[in-house]
Amino acid sequence: MSFHFEGYVIVSADGMLADASHVMPDSLKFKGDKLFFEQALDGAALIVHGRNSHEGQPNSPKRKRLILTRKIKALTVDPEMPNATLWNPEHASFEEACAFADVASGRVAIIGGPVVFDMFMDRYDTFWLSEAPHVRLPGGEGCFVDVPRRTAHEVLASHGLAPGTPYMLDAVHEVTVTPWRRLD
Repeated sequence: MSFHFEGYVIVSADGMLADASHVMPDSLKFKGDKLFFEQALDGAALIVHGRNSHEGQPNSPKRKRLILTRKIKALTVDPEMPNATLWNPEHASFEEACAFADVASGRVAIIGGPVVFDMFMDRYDTFWLSEAPHVRLPGGEGCFVDVPRRTAHEVLASHGLAPGTPYMLDAVHEVTVTPWRRLD
């Protein structure tokens, strides 16, 4: 198995990916980021996320995915999404889940939530961090388990990732995406 791991998230100025009710608010949705995200996922061999995360795009049902859940023990096809495998990491390895999903190589897109992002922190080749500097979500859900105790930048750097050149996704709202790449 040969995989290239990439993480994708958009965060508020205070490092949140969702509001206090664990929902991504409209204030954190921007056309440029949505387009970047959708194109990235269209090229992925596999999408990995938790039960509460989903991109909800027109191509979503076509994408192979692993959905992390503690509600099952054995790997199984999601009865609601035939291209999705339900995976409990306590009972099967990532490699076993990929074999079950019939994915042996390619780009793996990790799209959250915080626990899922953290699980792959030492595997990322690139983590694409989109930031909306004018949005604040007090009491929201941090993008990583350690946020807000630490910033998203501090968490990524502590796992051997370094920021590259940011790209502008929405000039009006100053939304950027920065590729954080593995140093070694």
